[in-house]
Amino acid sequence: MIKTKGTAPIRWVIGVRRVTKARRTLAAVLALGAVAAGAGAGIAQTVEDQTLPDNTGLNIPANLQIFGKLDPNIRKATAIVNETVITQTDVDQRVALIAAANNVKLTDADRERLRLQVLRQLIDETLQIQQAKTADVTITKDEIDQSIARVARNFGKTPAEFAAFLRENGSSDKSIRRQIEGELAWQRYLRRRVEPFVNVGDEEVKAILDRLEQAKGTEEYHLNEIYLSATADREQQVFANARQIIGEIGKGQAPFAYFARNFSEASTRGVGGDLGWVRTAQLPEALAQAAQTMQVGQVAGPVATPGGFSILYLVDKRQVLTADPRDARLSLKQMTIKFPAGTTQAQATQRTSAFASEIQKLQGCGSVQKIAASLNAEVVDNDSIRVRDLPPPLQAIMLKLQVGQATPPFGTPTEGVRTLVLCGRDEVQSGQLPGAAQIQSQLEQQRVNLRAQQALRDLRRDAVIEYR
Repeated sequence: MIKTKGTAPIRWVIGVRRVTKARRTLAAVLALGAVAAGAGAGIAQTVEDQTLPDNTGLNIPANLQIFGKLDPNIRKATAIVNETVITQTDVDQRVALIAAANNVKLTDADRERLRLQVLRQLIDETLQIQQAKTADVTITKDEIDQSIARVARNFGKTPAEFAAFLRENGSSDKSIRRQIEGELAWQRYLRRRVEPFVNVGDEEVKAILDRLEQAKGTEEYHLNEIYLSATADREQQVFANARQIIGEIGKGQAPFAYFARNFSEASTRGVGGDLGWVRTAQLPEALAQAAQTMQVGQVAGPVATPGGFSILYLVDKRQVLTADPRDARLSLKQMTIKFPAGTTQAQATQRTSAFASEIQKLQGCGSVQKIAASLNAEVVDNDSIRVRDLPPPLQAIMLKLQVGQATPPFGTPTEGVRTLVLCGRDEVQSGQLPGAAQIQSQLEQQRVNLRAQQALRDLRRDAVIEYR
């Protein structure tokens, strides 16, 4: 469906990520979570009789009673990171908001797996805030308030309404403020302590431009990645976990970016695992081979890579510096008919057939309003949409249409049936080399990302973390 306006897409951010200067504003946040345990008076519970091995040495009665009950209102430390406490409440509230923000229903197994990942992320976040303080980085209350207001607007809410939304979904305003503080503090730390020491020379830029010119016409891939690290003793476990994630992606209940943000261990997890446009020469051999065999929209993996496994999603592909007809910008009119509640399949089929017949009578875009009125159809205009931004089945159709022609009807009984009428097409010019400034910016960003990842790895290694 074409939308001429609406809220901006939300970019959920967890962990380390340095984005370009134009995108440094925090686009979204994840909340923290929790249930903690404590003892309290209660009714004795009889536990099912289970025989224990003789070699436990614990002398636990086989038929026992538990006195007391868990009190979820007592906060208990899950981890202490350099004397900073992370509670189970923090973990569960983060999990709750992840589920609410991505509109997914978590199974018990998914929830437990996500709790483990969120705990690791909260530990990283704590280390980032602590490290930022060593560089005298301070995030003010006003800065956090401004960020919360932007996030609330993405949800179509005021800050007060957004705070209520967080509470309704098991999160809290306090937790989200901490997430925002961590993200802003780390970005500012990188700008002070990392970016000034990243240099890209003119010769490097020129060499890349030369390679691009030589690579003209070769395939280029837009990939998203989930990377899971694995030591030798954990390979089978991580491989099985990757297979499970692929299975969840295949169910289609949440986008690939959701799983990348919450499970990937690469620095790109903050932008949904987006690697951008890459050529096979820029990828490890195993990933390059996988990319070459993939179709747009396909997920591949787990692919064994140095240090772990990767899951790939092919967003798109193109040829370097070659004009792609899918980059043409279209002027479209969309006609939509909707079915009232209670419409039977036979009634929907009959009305869709009549809709298709009327489409055949179109005489260019000038007749759209007249036909729409006779069908009681809605009309939406869009004067600047690329062919590649449409779903793949529609891309193939639009490339064959002449101005004034319409697509066959498409849609669903619940969302309505629609057609796209082509009113104009701005063809693309031949591919051009990117500017030197663009290349330099990309190189700098890559190096900052790498150093940020190395810095966080060092912080983890040196941290004193006590698990409870």
